[in-house]
Amino acid sequence: MKPRSLTLSALAALTALLGLVHLPAQAIGRLADVTIVDRDTGATLPVHYARGEYWVAGRPGARYAITVRNRLEERVLAVPSVDGVNVLSGETAAWDQRGYVFSPYERYQITGWRKSDSQVAAFEFSHIANSYAARTGRPAHVGVIGVALFREQPPLPAPAIIPEPYSQRRDSSNGRSNGSGESLERLREEPAPTLPSPQAAPAAPAAAAPAQASEAESSARSMSSDSVAKAAPMPSPKLGTAHGQRETSIVSHTTFTRMQDRPNEVISIRYDSRENLIASGVIREPIARPHVPRAFPQSDNLSYVPDPR
Repeated sequence: MKPRSLTLSALAALTALLGLVHLPAQAIGRLADVTIVDRDTGATLPVHYARGEYWVAGRPGARYAITVRNRLEERVLAVPSVDGVNVLSGETAAWDQRGYVFSPYERYQITGWRKSDSQVAAFEFSHIANSYAARTGRPAHVGVIGVALFREQPPLPAPAIIPEPYSQRRDSSNGRSNGSGESLERLREEPAPTLPSPQAAPAAPAAAAPAQASEAESSARSMSSDSVAKAAPMPSPKLGTAHGQRETSIVSHTTFTRMQDRPNEVISIRYDSRENLIASGVIREPIARPHVPRAFPQSDNLSYVPDPR
């Protein structure tokens, strides 16, 4: 009986794993786990994969956060964008701009548009006309959240100091003597390279290295995504991210040297209302069972004593 019990347990575990395959994911990324959190409910929004893109359903009026958890044993730089706008500087987003530096395995919530070292304006799902991007004349990329991840350049080792061979040492009249006539001339030493200063605090805006972003590539992705969204009329207005109320969020500054100009990983998550994602086929709801007429609708179900009012 024991082998049969083990077999049934293994079968149950396999069934459970197969069931998880069909559940929507929550975190995206290799270098870091990126999730979107509804701050009003505390729930992590499920991520749906459709037509080669990741999607989340937002609630109009709800505050949300972009949660990033570094998965590496080293620091990483995350350059975040919302609706095509850099959330730290307000510039139209590009890879070579400022971002947040994450310590090894650090987790941090990016909760809004950065206004200073101590305040942000909360991210809030809203009508596209009220989005920060639309209100600043840039509505073309509303509906997408991006995180560009950079690994850090390892510090360069100090050059080795190789003393001159004994046979090549020269007596110097200006040099000091050790008492046996040998010169104690100082060895020539190249200056060590300047290394980045240590991080002052986690999740700090970092200075950016120059890079050249491929605008044609990002524009092509945007056009392809927008054509899917415009294929059919949507039941509700498209969502954007508003410039919400001021909140306290304290950061400090640090330095970060990128390993390369292009990101090591780019994470893109599109969003809209649940109604629109259902209408566009991104979210597939269970098919409702058709209504079947019954000959005795009042007699088919057993009834019991109801509770008193």
